[in-house]
Amino acid sequence: MFEKLQQKWKVSGPRLALIITTFAIGGSLTGYVGKKIMNLLSIQQDWLWAIIYILIITILWPIAVLIVSIPFGQFRFFQNYIQKIGKKIWGGQKGKGV
Repeated sequence: MFEKLQQKWKVSGPRLALIITTFAIGGSLTGYVGKKIMNLLSIQQDWLWAIIYILIITILWPIAVLIVSIPFGQFRFFQNYIQKIGKKIWGGQKGKGV
């Protein structure tokens, strides 16, 4: 699995370790901050809580991963990674008639 990621992203073993560490810390930070924000909002309806939490996590994750990537020296990788995700989500709609 790790070899496939190394080949896909064209990175060395140590760099792959930094990237995976950044993903892990950024994701954990996102969940932690997201829960703190949700506690401040004190929403009572479960369905509304879930929707707002998903929106908050969706917004926080790229920011958290970019911030965490700076001390690990992986900012450029994550900047490109997030841009690719954005193009797949938003850019994929261009040119599809309407």
